[in-house]
Amino acid sequence: MTSVFIISAPSGSGKSTLVNRLMAELGRLTFSVSYTTRKPRGQEVEGEAYHFIERDEFEARIGRNEFLEWAEVFGNYYGTHQSALQIAENKGLDLVLDIDVQGAAQLRERIPAAVSIFILAPSREKLEQRLRARSQDSDEVIRRRLADAAREIQNYSLYDYVLVNEDLEEAAETLKSIVRAERVRRVRVEERIRPILATFDRRALGE
Repeated sequence: MTSVFIISAPSGSGKSTLVNRLMAELGRLTFSVSYTTRKPRGQEVEGEAYHFIERDEFEARIGRNEFLEWAEVFGNYYGTHQSALQIAENKGLDLVLDIDVQGAAQLRERIPAAVSIFILAPSREKLEQRLRARSQDSDEVIRRRLADAAREIQNYSLYDYVLVNEDLEEAAETLKSIVRAERVRRVRVEERIRPILATFDRRALGE
């Protein structure tokens, strides 16, 4: 059974670093590369950071109901294609999704069994420090990101887990622990349990 892990966080919370650690250090996971209409930045490579497509193509795909979730953020579309889940299921892997709170809300409706994790910086001041340390954004963009963060964190109670990223090593271990624990939740391993129980049933019947 494929488990779906939704990971959301305000920009600058360390989500990408934690997701990269999770993917590198825990097996049987696949990452969904989102589609977007924004232009590539820096060294971003098509198919690795995102699938970059034109706005009219994205809207056509919306019309064909191709996305598990999609949202418009800062004037650009972002979305998760349905094929991401299909590929994970075919390969017997768990699926990790790095999406914002809008997309997460849509996915929880479509996949109620999905596990949702919200990542927080330890304070607004720490978040601002991290945003400025990246040296990627202007003061105006940083102010906008902080304002967006203030709105996004209001949704924390809708998530199954909230992870405070104060110490990177501890946060990375906690994230891996969440995935490991969810993998052995009874409803996710019923298919593995039944054959084991059957061996005991046969012995009880004297077979």
